[in-house]
Amino acid sequence: MTALPHKAQAVVGRREMVVLPELGLTLCAKVDTGARTSALHAEDIETFEQDGLLWVRFITRGGGPDSPAHPCTLHLHDRRRVISSNGQAEWRYVVSTPMRLGDMQMLVQLTLTDRGQMRYPMLLGRRALRRILVAPSLAFLHGEP
Repeated sequence: MTALPHKAQAVVGRREMVVLPELGLTLCAKVDTGARTSALHAEDIETFEQDGLLWVRFITRGGGPDSPAHPCTLHLHDRRRVISSNGQAEWRYVVSTPMRLGDMQMLVQLTLTDRGQMRYPMLLGRRALRRILVAPSLAFLHGEP
């Protein structure tokens, strides 16, 4: 067996609690190694310009469709064409924000999309999981919900 090209920073389960401090959110995220970019549930997405910079304003919900609306405003990082798990391509806005997962802190890019029908408001994709090993039979290795 070939050795890993790097030392893993941590091991995560299929679901983990994450903190997005810039947004004041603590969320249960599903780990998805099949997704390239992470995604965050967003409703009522609007872009606007302020001081020559593009921003995006949206509502997110941390605990399903019946949870209270949480308004957010972030600098618009990018706009990308994403192919969802059902094969549909769509353009999504991308934001960049700090994320805490256990003792780790990292900058994560999140595409904004309506995940209202999904079980988890956030999906952690491969880009956020660099140098992290995934143990799919385990969950919440870095804190219980």
